[in-house]
Amino acid sequence: MMPKDNNSIAQTQKRIGVCFVSPKAYPLFNPDVQGVFGGAEVDLYYIGTELAKDVGFDVSFVTADYGQPDTQTIENVRIIKSLTFEECALKGAAKVWRAMRKANADIYIMKSESGVSLAAFFCWLKGKFFVYRTARAAHCDGTYIREHPLAGRIFRRSVKSAGLVLTQNEHDRAGLLRTVGVSAVVVQNGHRIGERTRADKDTVLWVGRSAPTKRPYKFVQLAQEHPSQRFTMICQRATGDEDYDKLVSVAEGVTNLELLQRVPFNEVGSYFARAKVFVNTSDVEGFPNTFIQACQAATPILSLNVNPDGFLDKYKCGICAKDDWKDFVHGLSELLDPDTGHQYGKNAIEYVKENHDITKIVSEYKSFFRTLSQNKIGQHG
Repeated sequence: MMPKDNNSIAQTQKRIGVCFVSPKAYPLFNPDVQGVFGGAEVDLYYIGTELAKDVGFDVSFVTADYGQPDTQTIENVRIIKSLTFEECALKGAAKVWRAMRKANADIYIMKSESGVSLAAFFCWLKGKFFVYRTARAAHCDGTYIREHPLAGRIFRRSVKSAGLVLTQNEHDRAGLLRTVGVSAVVVQNGHRIGERTRADKDTVLWVGRSAPTKRPYKFVQLAQEHPSQRFTMICQRATGDEDYDKLVSVAEGVTNLELLQRVPFNEVGSYFARAKVFVNTSDVEGFPNTFIQACQAATPILSLNVNPDGFLDKYKCGICAKDDWKDFVHGLSELLDPDTGHQYGKNAIEYVKENHDITKIVSEYKSFFRTLSQNKIGQHG
């Protein structure tokens, strides 16, 4: 008798069902659909699509209703439609619940404070495993809990119920242990690391949503202080941002700044390739996916305040101004020096290949999910 290959063995065993609850992720699967998404959605999209390449896993996503079919398969991922963002919270929650039930997964994972209690309760009631991945430092350092007393208590209880909690950096892991009492595991964000797209570097780049925590006006101000340089700002309207038109108007008044309101995700890499420097003006984040995109393009990073676990200094792929404006402005001048920028960019490529290759990252998730699945078999038969 001929021995079975690994794929044949995997196909005869029960596949592990993993469902990602990420309502805003659908535009990543279908670039023709316009919709706001952020780093959390990008992170889960890369994890899910890479995981779906393994025949031992049955991967699904619960997304919002963008007018797509009720169920469809893209990149080996089954996408299940749920709520619309316009309907009332109760009706939306009911639709998400039905979609999670339809997924019929063993493990449910999400990366948002919105809906975390629903997912946690679903998993508790149905005997499933709930995995929570933090998206922002504010979820870990107690800020969210302090600013939202009721929602914060619900958030804390939901996270404590999870079978596994993951953070994006060591600082967040320590913060979550201190404020929530949960022992989390640090797993870096992963991206598809391919051949570098080469282009003439001719601009200073900012990419993000218009959310207040991103502080987009700081980039406009930076452009004003460097009138001889070209600046490009890719800024989509954040959900609920009623001041977005004002930002657009102010940016349009800066002659050396181009603001693009939307660039499809699969095209944004060309802008990173052209960037002399990538700029982040956020006050706080977990680990920005844009940092990884910049590193892939050999583009040095200038950060006003965000520097997860000090990686910009440790790997010398960028400069963090520690929220000091003068150091921020000076840092841009330093990174615009061709020799300095080239060396930081070279360091960035080496760093990202070693630390953020999605094929390496997903191997960690597979190990987690297999362990959880084995535990579930032991508990529930």
